[in-house]
Amino acid sequence: MDNATPHEPNASDEASGDRRRISRKGLLKAALVASAAPLLAGGGVALARDAAATGDGPLALTPECDDGDDTTPPQMEGPYFKPNSPRRTSLVTPSTPGVPLTVSGYVFGRACRPISGALLDFWQADTNGAYDMVRFDFRGHQFTGADGSFSLTTIVPGLYPGRTRHIHVKAQAPGGRILTTQLYFPNEPRNNTDALFDPRLLMNVRNVGNGRQGTFDFVLDVAQTPGPTDPPTDPPTEPGTSWAVGTSYRAGDRVTYGGVAYRCLQAHQAVSGWEPPHVPALWERG
Repeated sequence: MDNATPHEPNASDEASGDRRRISRKGLLKAALVASAAPLLAGGGVALARDAAATGDGPLALTPECDDGDDTTPPQMEGPYFKPNSPRRTSLVTPSTPGVPLTVSGYVFGRACRPISGALLDFWQADTNGAYDMVRFDFRGHQFTGADGSFSLTTIVPGLYPGRTRHIHVKAQAPGGRILTTQLYFPNEPRNNTDALFDPRLLMNVRNVGNGRQGTFDFVLDVAQTPGPTDPPTDPPTEPGTSWAVGTSYRAGDRVTYGGVAYRCLQAHQAVSGWEPPHVPALWERG
């Protein structure tokens, strides 16, 4: 990655769980381990973009953190990290074996504001549980967009002895310290036996066609100072065009459906059954 290569790889790993306050998001994720019942209306764990007060209101155009008090916990780098990964948002080709997976979300700072240009460096095992240490298969880095968003196209990683399914990532705000951590999948049997598994790092994952979609929001230990001169972005007044099957939508696109305005959260092509009120992972009201 040349100049984009993460530096000071252990700088952020000194954080102690004892210094973190218990947040609503942390409690919900911890409860997921003890219960198979859905915790939210969407059947997943809370994301950092959830509304702070009640979690049940419509989101502003700029997503909000839940409490602003719980940064994403660090985890060990492990033996398979390689620097200088290529810059790319897809780690696969059409012929890559495995279950297709997209992972998307946002990167926030401590004041619950999105971080533009944050570095995310991903690496993982292939479908057979093996890491490529010769080339850069299933390795790549990218930077968040102006709204703090990211999207990764890959496959569900395979299992190998001693570990549950996981994806490694290094996250770094421009000029900031590196967070090294791992993302996990819900309802994996090995989550109960993997000593590194942390329920606070669970993604929201749903089946879509022959693949899966995961979402996760990173909160970095970056100081931010929002104020009256720097408010969150207000939704535009124009609701956009009517939602239609077969249309390719991008994150941020606005449509109307049934007389209600919605904003697209993840890029996708609309199909019957994915109407905005039915898929909160793809559309939010407002």
